[in-house]
Amino acid sequence: MDSRPVGIFDSGMGGISLLRDAVRLLPHENFIYYGDNANAPYGDRSEKEILQLTSNAADFLLDHGVKALVIACNTATSASINILRQKLDVPVISMEPAIKPACEMPGDGKVFMLATEATTHIARYRALLSRMPDPERVISIGCSGLVNRIERGILADDAFDDILSANLSKYHGMKADAVVLGCTHYPFIAGAIDRYFSMHFTGEHMLFDGNIGTVKQLGRVLESNGIESRDGKAEINFFTSGNSDELQPLFEYFLSLPVYSR
Repeated sequence: MDSRPVGIFDSGMGGISLLRDAVRLLPHENFIYYGDNANAPYGDRSEKEILQLTSNAADFLLDHGVKALVIACNTATSASINILRQKLDVPVISMEPAIKPACEMPGDGKVFMLATEATTHIARYRALLSRMPDPERVISIGCSGLVNRIERGILADDAFDDILSANLSKYHGMKADAVVLGCTHYPFIAGAIDRYFSMHFTGEHMLFDGNIGTVKQLGRVLESNGIESRDGKAEINFFTSGNSDELQPLFEYFLSLPVYSR
């Protein structure tokens, strides 16, 4: 048994949506969560900046003795995963948009991939998209503004219509078979996104995110390396590059939120 913590990193609050699933599915593991809130959002930064910030966060978590690292940020994964795996001596688990299961949905409608601007333009994502059976079915949209609002704890279903309209209005009326939540912040507003697509698109769209798949992969990696914890209750510690006194209540609030269900 290995009781050392698993490190989970995101540019801000978004990775808590993955932490929430990790605590539920891996109840005996300890976790350290690091949010780089002082530098959020990453979605508007250059690939070079994202790589440097992600490397800094990884070093912070290694200094705190983590046995594995989860990059709970699609943007940071796209920019840094290959380099971090070469550099670090612990397993590094990546976050990938749930494009594959979304594209396996039957139907003749579109798959809408909602992410940050940076994610949709980074080569790793474009390569992932090119491996899909029908890449033309996927409409990739960088939704500027969503992360900033979510970071402030604004999560009401009707609080995002203006930002969603600014990014999606030209597609109104299309048939949507699937919507991929390609940023770990977005599961916190799954209700708002579901509502918006129901109002402005046709088809019985299904929402997809990569959190559960990533947590299951984390479990497999821990077991295959013989570093899983088999007993005890999970202990969670939060760290941030921002103001911890202000952000600690927000961390706890986001962690307490229920998983969205229609």
